[in-house]
Amino acid sequence: MPELPEVEVSRMGIAPHLTDKVVNAVRIYHPTLRWPIPEEVSSIAGHKIRMVTRRAKYLSLVTDIGSVILHLGMSGNLRVVAKEEPLKKHDHIEFEIETGVVLRLNDPRRFGACLWQEPGQNHAVFAKLGPEPLTDEFDAPYLFAHAQGKKVPIKQFIMDNKYVVGVGNIYANESLFEAKIHPQAPSGTLTLAQFECLVPIIKQTLQKAITQGGTTLKDFAQSDGKPGYFAQELKIYGRKGKPCVVCQQLIEEVRLGQRSTVFCSNCQLL
Repeated sequence: MPELPEVEVSRMGIAPHLTDKVVNAVRIYHPTLRWPIPEEVSSIAGHKIRMVTRRAKYLSLVTDIGSVILHLGMSGNLRVVAKEEPLKKHDHIEFEIETGVVLRLNDPRRFGACLWQEPGQNHAVFAKLGPEPLTDEFDAPYLFAHAQGKKVPIKQFIMDNKYVVGVGNIYANESLFEAKIHPQAPSGTLTLAQFECLVPIIKQTLQKAITQGGTTLKDFAQSDGKPGYFAQELKIYGRKGKPCVVCQQLIEEVRLGQRSTVFCSNCQLL
């Protein structure tokens, strides 16, 4: 699944092609993704996209009459191509821009979404989201306070969108390894000092991934069709059974919340 860095890279890739540009047409080739595509989405034809924003893993094409909200789901990607380029299999919706390019949402599994938000309103998908991880609102005292009394493993805690958005599986594994915190450690047992170590690492890990173009996954491509290239620098994710890059002990794996969770039992003591 594309995680926050991949979605932010997509935003950065498509924004220059869309911002302050008029949408000439909207074409919906499959009316149902995860949810039915609202009829209002087509109403942005003839209107200018004022900005392209991101909240958690959702992108919004903001116009004066409302916003189109896009989610990439498990396997989706966005491409900006010439309108003459033939459609690919699983291209479900496209927005034709006045400059002659189109923005296409491709989603083989159709777990993504295309939603509508009226001006000045907050869509239900945003209602229970915690702070963005790269903002000042997300800091060690905040996370420490919300962890008090909780027995949930720290990896699941930092992946819970109620407390912070966008720390997906890959970057949770990477951040906990860098902070030398065992992913199964109960959240409420961590000290403020440990959170003061962990939070900056989460921020640095996500920012590095954004800067380098997102993590290379088989289902992810940037808006220009090229894959990201951060995966080559992952230190623990996907390395089950391989030597730890720090101590050479073999990396172990467990399942937490139905997600692959890898750790070094020597570097990350429980």
